[in-house]
Amino acid sequence: MVPLFLLLTETMPALPGFLIIPFLLLLGMIASGPVLFPHFWEHNYRYVAVTLGLLVLGYYLLVLHDHHMPAETLADYTSFAVLLSSLYIAAGGIYINANARATPLINIIVLFSGACLANIIGTTGASLLLIRPFIRLNIHRIKPYQIIFFIFIVSNAGGLLTPLGDPPLFIGFLKGVPFFWTLQHLVLPWFIGVTSLCAIFYYFDWKNRAEDYAPKSEVKQKIDQRIEFYFTGKRNLVWLAIIIGAIFLDPNVVPGLPAITVGDMKFSFIREIIQLTAAFFCYRYSSKTALNGNHFSFGPILEVVFLFFGIFFTMMPALQMASRLAASPAFSSLLNPDTVYWAAGSLSGFLDNAPTYANFLSLSMAKYNLSYSNVQDVHNFATGLTGSPETYHLLEAISLGSVFFGAFSYIGNGPNFMVKAIAESAGIKMPSFFKYILSYSIPFLLPVLFLIWLVVVR
Repeated sequence: MVPLFLLLTETMPALPGFLIIPFLLLLGMIASGPVLFPHFWEHNYRYVAVTLGLLVLGYYLLVLHDHHMPAETLADYTSFAVLLSSLYIAAGGIYINANARATPLINIIVLFSGACLANIIGTTGASLLLIRPFIRLNIHRIKPYQIIFFIFIVSNAGGLLTPLGDPPLFIGFLKGVPFFWTLQHLVLPWFIGVTSLCAIFYYFDWKNRAEDYAPKSEVKQKIDQRIEFYFTGKRNLVWLAIIIGAIFLDPNVVPGLPAITVGDMKFSFIREIIQLTAAFFCYRYSSKTALNGNHFSFGPILEVVFLFFGIFFTMMPALQMASRLAASPAFSSLLNPDTVYWAAGSLSGFLDNAPTYANFLSLSMAKYNLSYSNVQDVHNFATGLTGSPETYHLLEAISLGSVFFGAFSYIGNGPNFMVKAIAESAGIKMPSFFKYILSYSIPFLLPVLFLIWLVVVR
């Protein structure tokens, strides 16, 4: 299927500029609400997000008479919300605790292990499984920078090596990119990105190291030099595997799989039913010890579900405007690895990185008269069988930009906001939207992104 955003740029007139205002307004309120009017925001964020989302949705349906864009957005949002909610519930029933002195070295081991795990169970799965143990491990000296580097490393950069790691890469796999293509081509940038971020984190963690370790009050045992490891809720690992395995049940890929058909589009519902069923049994039969140990509540996931409803629907005009700009002849003539790395990355930092990946892949393939909807063409583009090695270099740049830049803001990738919400529910004062970007993304993440461009892309 041709990416809908790209298709609409060719078939629809230019959108009015004011349609982007609800998206900017929602971003502004997400950034300023918790700081300037916390009481109002805490009690009304869901109404604000849903209202703004419905305003844009209503304009598309009633004024533009466009049903395809809202239908695809609703399908994407439903899949996103169901997967994130299911993983949140499954991970909430798994209690992991290492009762030890949280040295900078131990923290680095946890983050690097999380980056590796993200390629097996996805950045979302790894983030939700490890964020609570990571907070408990550092509870005697927890700081916001530790959570932010967890987002950088585990929730984003770590998932670069397999299609399971991050949604953009999974879309590429479904369209025809070989499963092991990422492992063959992206190991060096993965290693540079993860180790560089770990090194920066180590410096800050070493400065913040605790000279005198005091065990948490709820732990009664005497602490010695050994690491005491606790693991409760092993049965939830089975449900976690089912939820992740169900991701492959895409009706556009699996022939004969029941689907909801709208025009020429097929939308999944079997996958979502399986994931929600697994989540129900996860919660129904979860260990109470694990739930209590994790201080499990539905508050963080509800915040994400409501806010991203508004983000997904208010983002529709921004995505279409970005697609129209990218498809313009002036931009198309500049398509090269350098351009797509920074362009796809910049959009992925603030818009949905999955459609950004799809659009830039489609545009780059069109440059070589290849079709994004043809599996063999996508395979040839990825492997350089078109007679030009630049094709797989373009795909490398698109993949790197879409995955690494997802860490640039709280809304760049689904796990980011989820980790933030869990950290805040644990009492950690996280930086605002703009402070996250100005105080962490620009001074620490951006130099790493520049290094990857300099060494790998350029």
